[in-house]
Amino acid sequence: MSETVEFLLMGIFLGFAAGISPGPLMAMTISETLQHGSREGIKVAVSPLITDLLIVSSIMFILLHFESQNPAIALISLSGAVYLIHLGISSLKTNSIDLEITDKKKDSLKKGILANFLSPHPYLFWITIGGPILFRTLDVDILAGILFVAGFYILLVGSKVMIAFITGRCRSFLKNNYYLYTIRALGVVYLIFALFFIEQGLELLG
Repeated sequence: MSETVEFLLMGIFLGFAAGISPGPLMAMTISETLQHGSREGIKVAVSPLITDLLIVSSIMFILLHFESQNPAIALISLSGAVYLIHLGISSLKTNSIDLEITDKKKDSLKKGILANFLSPHPYLFWITIGGPILFRTLDVDILAGILFVAGFYILLVGSKVMIAFITGRCRSFLKNNYYLYTIRALGVVYLIFALFFIEQGLELLG
């Protein structure tokens, strides 16, 4: 049961880190909130629940063809480590959140869906990080995989919803030092996760 809880905690951390980190969907969530209010920002925040079903299922279908080929999975794990290192360094270098505000019509949910489909972030995450973790849950039980995915999306969407809610009421929140310190601290944890992915990749390579 401890391994199952470990995957839940892993999903919670990665979801929270992805949810508060700067990126296209974050920028659009905040932009829509500032222009049209928290309700429209929240519509953007929940868009991954619509888009990622297709993204994740397609990626997992492709990765299943590599499940029994250790060198391919090892390469994916090492690629995930590189991506995590990139995210970690980017988080550590974050100084502020810059947004380009434009006066466009609402359609916030539609814009969020389009932005998430066209963003490389969900594809990179599930190919290099989420996919290998889900394969590891197969050695535990199906509940571990369900809890990992549930923890990830509850925190991914929940943290963006919370940011939209807070931003709608306190626009100075994004300039708050505590928010920036949190992002930088997550950068360190990203780098720690990268070490685990490197270890997993090297083990698969023998």
